[in-house]
Amino acid sequence: MAGAVVVKELLREMHTWMAGYMKSFYTEDEEVQQGIRVKEEHTGYVTANMVALAKHLGLSEHDTALAEIMGLFHDVGRFHQYTLYRTFNDAHSEDHAELGVKVIGELPCFHKLSEEDYEAVCFAIRHHNKKILPADTGGRLLVFGKMLRDADKLDIYRVLNPYLSKENEDKMPNFVQGKGHPEISPDFIEDFVSGKQADFYRIRTLGDRKIVRLMWAYDVNFAWTMARIQERGYLDQIIRHLPMDANVEKGVARLKDYVAQKLRQEDRVEM
Repeated sequence: MAGAVVVKELLREMHTWMAGYMKSFYTEDEEVQQGIRVKEEHTGYVTANMVALAKHLGLSEHDTALAEIMGLFHDVGRFHQYTLYRTFNDAHSEDHAELGVKVIGELPCFHKLSEEDYEAVCFAIRHHNKKILPADTGGRLLVFGKMLRDADKLDIYRVLNPYLSKENEDKMPNFVQGKGHPEISPDFIEDFVSGKQADFYRIRTLGDRKIVRLMWAYDVNFAWTMARIQERGYLDQIIRHLPMDANVEKGVARLKDYVAQKLRQEDRVEM
């Protein structure tokens, strides 16, 4: 395993490369530029989330630097995706995580990492957008995979939060899938009531998107992340903008019980 000093040196090189790479996609096309800037800002927040979470978990200096690398490059595939397809919808283009792993594989700086560290970075990035992590995952891969999924979700709540209200619906960027239809599809309500993860690829309405975002809470791995989500009011704000009926209220009650339980847990990891 490369030492902490070596990884920190690589991290500086990687930050410089990533900053230039993101800016290389700047364009006079206003729609594309908006998408690029959103992902550029998102990259910064997720990177910061990863560092904060690593410190909370008491990771070594080396592993904290690796966590920062994962946050920095987790959406590197998004920039090519949006420029080419004008969508962040993987189902209508390509899997952005797989695109990201391809980009990383072509960068000489990543091959200065040890084989173990390179595997961990690629694993976390490849699986940060999947419905679940592979069942047979353990050890460092599992910890880093859970961390990146949490850091990403935490910031996606921030990115999408301004577009909850009816007043702001018309301001919603074109890359937000499911805009314009406030109702919730029956199958999404069923998943919500049962506490089952709803499939992102089945989103048809704005209401479906809100349900998916609420259901992400069941996939939050650390109490630290849940506390950030709770203190910023992300879940409560989504709930306030749901079209309510008896079944949705059941789903909300179940979710709130789960969140309260998660917040009482102690975060411990084994690397």
